[in-house]
Amino acid sequence: MGILTSVAIYFVIWWTVLFIVLPIRMRSQADEGEVVLGTTHSAPARFSVARVAFHNTLLATAVFALFYLVTEVWGIGPGSFPHIVPGT
Repeated sequence: MGILTSVAIYFVIWWTVLFIVLPIRMRSQADEGEVVLGTTHSAPARFSVARVAFHNTLLATAVFALFYLVTEVWGIGPGSFPHIVPGT
């Protein structure tokens, strides 16, 4: 796997993992009981971009390391699985 391919795969994994990390430990303004005038009650009460980015990067790096281990070290890929339709 080349460096550009690795960066592209990591980029896709990072953005995919972001949707997993965003709702973790999210407390809405309604949960806190302090709804700011002009905002929706479901808006986050305290949101830290740095915290989300840090946790997302840690998890995305672990997922990428697992992906690299499976594909490059162990050599498991789509061609490793038996064909579902015989003769293809």
